[in-house]
Amino acid sequence: MLHGIDVSAFQSSAFDTDGLSFAFIKATEGHSYVNPRLTAQTKRARDAGLVVGFYHFLWPGSLTAQAEYFVQHAPERAGDILAVDWETTGDGTHASNAEKDAFIRKVKQLRPHNRVVLYCNRDFWLNLDSTSYAGDGLWIADYVSAGHPRIKAHWRFHQYSSTPHDKDVAAFASKAALREWATP
Repeated sequence: MLHGIDVSAFQSSAFDTDGLSFAFIKATEGHSYVNPRLTAQTKRARDAGLVVGFYHFLWPGSLTAQAEYFVQHAPERAGDILAVDWETTGDGTHASNAEKDAFIRKVKQLRPHNRVVLYCNRDFWLNLDSTSYAGDGLWIADYVSAGHPRIKAHWRFHQYSSTPHDKDVAAFASKAALREWATP
């Protein structure tokens, strides 16, 4: 199993990359927020030779506009992974299943040469999701032993801790295998 991290503006641009194979970096949220550390965090991950992913925090409504905003601001490079972060927003709402699915499909249409995955927590996956559509793979958050999320679905990435930062593992035999998968 490969180890990785996901970061946002809450983390330093000088995050520790020792022992990591990949990093997901928050790019955008809604249709007006761009992570102010996006460029520096991306450089840090690329300089360390990590497989890089970018995620968008999804809000309900204006799905096409959000998808276009995300791909406009997320760096475009073959082998990068794109993700939608589907969870409860700051005002207590969340995108619907149809909105989540439409967003993933729109991003896949706009960036056909990148993998697009769904990030959500175990509760959303088991109790809110009704379509089981995760694009090219599921990135599940469940704070248990690394690589053992409490779901039956096939997953690609598992966020298993948020202490002291978000830690993840990927279900790939090697970084080369992850790179190969990430470049469809």
